[in-house]
Amino acid sequence: MDGLSLSFGHGATVLLGPNGAGKSTLLGIAASALRPASGHVRIGGLDTRSRKDVKEYRRKVGWLPQQVKAVAGLRVREQVAHAGWLKGMSRVEAWKASRRALDQVDLADLSTRRTTELSGGQKRRLGIAQALVHSAEVVLMDEPTAGLDPAQRATFRDLVARLSSTVAIVVSTHQTEDLADIYQSVVVLDKGHVKHQGEVGSFLDLAPAGTSPERKAEAAYAIICTVEV
Repeated sequence: MDGLSLSFGHGATVLLGPNGAGKSTLLGIAASALRPASGHVRIGGLDTRSRKDVKEYRRKVGWLPQQVKAVAGLRVREQVAHAGWLKGMSRVEAWKASRRALDQVDLADLSTRRTTELSGGQKRRLGIAQALVHSAEVVLMDEPTAGLDPAQRATFRDLVARLSSTVAIVVSTHQTEDLADIYQSVVVLDKGHVKHQGEVGSFLDLAPAGTSPERKAEAAYAIICTVEV
């Protein structure tokens, strides 16, 4: 990461970039799982470089890593409640909040199923529920649609549309499909540098004239990636 200056508000932002661009590193820093060598990461007045702020900062952030691990022996609601407890909630609060989080991701009907029995798409939603259980203000998702089939991607698209009205969502991916249907803003990252930041409309306008609507995001992304930083 070099010379980054980014801010995110309510709504959904997509973080685009090729493999190795620094997307996962950036989200890890934003989640306070990784410590930056310099600079600051803040939510409101909370700064990850301040020891007294880190605990409260983490309560405001939900993080969905690339791999969602099913905890052997736990059922769906139990794992979500455990995630809330790890974020500082009491056991009673976490148990109550786990139901709300599962409702948000349409997994309430599977609350008693063992997490090891979930499909890939269901595990992704389990991970999102864990990120939401403590009423996060910012939700970070690292490659959440990787490996999902079209039906599962449609479910994810609907989920982000619902959530983005109340929280800030940042999703990293190298895929441009459905971009215009899900996100309000776009950041393109390459080799640790921001190559583009703006609203979806201005991003799509970079596509050459005559590009079909379904190819605009792909074309705009290709053009940005050919420009040297």
